[in-house]
Amino acid sequence: MGLARVASRAQLGLSAPRVEVEVHLGGGLPTFTIVGMPATAVRESKDRVRAALANSGFEWPAGRITVNLSPADLPKEGCRYDLPIALGILLASSQITVPEQHLADSEFYGELGLAGELKPIKGVLLAAAHAAREHRALVLPSGNVDEARIAARRILAADNLLGVCALARAGAVTDAEPGGPLSLPGPSSLDLADVRGQAVPKRALIVAAAGGHSLLLVGAPGTGKSMLAQRLPGILPELDASEALDVAAIASVSTRGFSAAEFGRRPFRAPHHTASAGAIIGGGPRAQPGEVSLAHRGVLFLDELPEFNRAVLESLREPLESGVVAVSRAAVQVEYPARFQFVAAMNPCPCGYLGESTGKCRCAPPEIARYRARISGPLLDRIDLRVAVPAVSSEELLDESAEPRLTSAQAAVKVRAARDVQLRRAGKLNADLAGRELSEHCALDRGARVLLGQLRVKFELSARGVHRVLRVARTIADLELADLELADLEQESPSALSSPHLAEALQLRRAIS
Repeated sequence: MGLARVASRAQLGLSAPRVEVEVHLGGGLPTFTIVGMPATAVRESKDRVRAALANSGFEWPAGRITVNLSPADLPKEGCRYDLPIALGILLASSQITVPEQHLADSEFYGELGLAGELKPIKGVLLAAAHAAREHRALVLPSGNVDEARIAARRILAADNLLGVCALARAGAVTDAEPGGPLSLPGPSSLDLADVRGQAVPKRALIVAAAGGHSLLLVGAPGTGKSMLAQRLPGILPELDASEALDVAAIASVSTRGFSAAEFGRRPFRAPHHTASAGAIIGGGPRAQPGEVSLAHRGVLFLDELPEFNRAVLESLREPLESGVVAVSRAAVQVEYPARFQFVAAMNPCPCGYLGESTGKCRCAPPEIARYRARISGPLLDRIDLRVAVPAVSSEELLDESAEPRLTSAQAAVKVRAARDVQLRRAGKLNADLAGRELSEHCALDRGARVLLGQLRVKFELSARGVHRVLRVARTIADLELADLELADLEQESPSALSSPHLAEALQLRRAIS
């Protein structure tokens, strides 16, 4: 009889609680039992482990084998426990020996193939981050090294079970060499200069990027709505180390998994309009993150906005306000971050050509009203900027003059400078200002106050709408101040917003009511 303990970690949302894999060999009829709330993939590991041990030249112990995944009340899912279970069986049957200190300082992860090879698993980044905080080493498949070294440095990788056993016998489990840092991705190939004309939508895009505001683009097919949205990530500031790790951690636990090539790049998510509420918000038996969380610190773009299911659109209201989303299932309750920049595009009418000089549109007013009513008032009220994207003239489209157009790099400089102004003043972006902060940082001068009073009645602005107009006006003023700073002109931050700032903010909100 023998007993062995091998450490690993579970994955529950964005947490990675430690799991101790206990293996006991006892007398009696040959059986193999796994306890501790194992999911189907974990229960099936007994067959993979048995074949992997046999094909790696080890003996299958006779008698009763009991594997306990502790703590027993924590759900265990995935194939990550194959390696610790196999190692525990080898240790309990004395087929290999590893110093106790090496086992105590290490954690093991990996899916076993029938020939004993180690296959990469999902969610390693979370486990690596938690293990690094506890100064523990990781032993995992070679295919997970790039992901793990983002958060951890004490890493050992192997291609198969024999490789892990050789390292363990040599006592080299904790002597991993640190991995080098991953290189950040280069600039995007999508440049704002590629968009011809569209001065007002470009201006709205810069304002949205500078203040973190949501944006709705309204225009006929082919006017450049998607082109503009796709270029938003390219003018946003680079992610810092903490933000990049947050984004990578969410991707790591998603169904798609983490890609080292995308590390440090702001996500751009553009789900199809047939996506379900579970796909957008998150869900499934394992409470997986949805598109709103996969777009955390990046952009969520919904093209053809009225074509999305009404329930899907309504489910966006809470994340747009709070920046988090709670996914609750019978056995799992998980909270994911969802602080994304929301961008949407839509046609002005069902056929898409309302207002075009060609006269193609034949939509009746009731049809147009029903089409626009697919977007509820509460959701529309949460969108800061609503901008018309008109058709580009032939002269603008074919213009090959040498006159330079605004590039993404130039816009990014403006955006970064405006964000620096906001962070110095309030420690947050203007889109996140609330309550007393609005009164403190978005005060209006006398002329702007009178103008707002008049236009609020005319445009039937709600209290939320007024607050959002004030935030956008504050961003417009900050862009002016940033331009002065970039030109090396000294000027104090204006104490109050003026009528031009407020007028532009209201103008950028009037494409659709």
